Amino acid sequence: MLFSEYKVRDVVLKNRIVMSPMCMYSCINKDGKITPFHLVHYTTRAVGGAGLIMVEATSVTEQGRISYQDLGIWEDGQISGLRQLVQFIHDSGSKAAIQLAHAGRKATIDEPIIAPSAIAFSDKMKTPEAMTISQIHEAIEAFVKGAQRAIEAGFDILEIHAAHGYLINEFLSPLSNKREDEYGGDAAGRYRFLSEIVSAIRAIWEGPIFVRVSASDYHEEGLNVEDYVQISANLKEQGVDLIDCSSGALVSMAPHTYPGYQVPFADKIRNEAHIDTAAVGLITRAVQAEEILQSGRADLIFLARELLRDPYWPRTAAKELGVTIEAPKQYARAW
Repeated sequence: MLFSEYKVRDVVLKNRIVMSPMCMYSCINKDGKITPFHLVHYTTRAVGGAGLIMVEATSVTEQGRISYQDLGIWEDGQISGLRQLVQFIHDSGSKAAIQLAHAGRKATIDEPIIAPSAIAFSDKMKTPEAMTISQIHEAIEAFVKGAQRAIEAGFDILEIHAAHGYLINEFLSPLSNKREDEYGGDAAGRYRFLSEIVSAIRAIWEGPIFVRVSASDYHEEGLNVEDYVQISANLKEQGVDLIDCSSGALVSMAPHTYPGYQVPFADKIRNEAHIDTAAVGLITRAVQAEEILQSGRADLIFLARELLRDPYWPRTAAKELGVTIEAPKQYARAW
């Protein structure tokens, strides 16, 4: 199954291997624009055979960057570099996705930062300003404009970053959202920010939408996978196609990690919310990935650090599984 096609709406991936979004902190001049590094880095993994290349967390506002070295999609001047990257990925045989993001209280820039509530991530980080209703509406609009620029750049799939303690995740969790207005209070209020982003993007984007979630806060007073089953069911009703199941990073609580430690989240959400899921987290072996797919625990396999170690992991996996895959014509003599 790892090398079987995966169809989502009108997009067909040649296999189930996805390059997971990973921040590269490689922009220069604080301009959020694509550099030669990005062109080489992402294209190499496309040449290596991944069915989908997902570009790192790309900020929809200047204020929403994790760092000054983050990629951006907050202005039209950033489109041309992204368009060139998409073309390189397509020319190398893969589909292209981009993760739209806002860092919220985890931004490490010098300017004032914003969050649903004025609660710092840790005692070593800056306290954010609690967002006004006007700022919330501006942030939603920034995601929509980011999606519009992604359309102009030619991306096949959009992912909304609602995980890892960044802005959308901060709205979802009662640990970081203490608001008493319509964007806080109960679970429905905390979900409203993400809901309005999804609805507004779906209104202009006909292609696949993925949402990355942190399926557990790893805190007894935070959200757990049961909460995310309901959230994922809601997202499906709004037209989301797949849930990318990560976890943690909302608060400074490190989970116990081991190979496949996040796969149960993808399994539970897939089979209880009845929506496609992606498994991620210390997946390194082809037989491990194949088992996840064969047992119906996820639909896609997102690889992060393993693809940093081995850009040609799909070839490695094919050899392990005894599958023949087509080599890039330039490399056929070696593969």
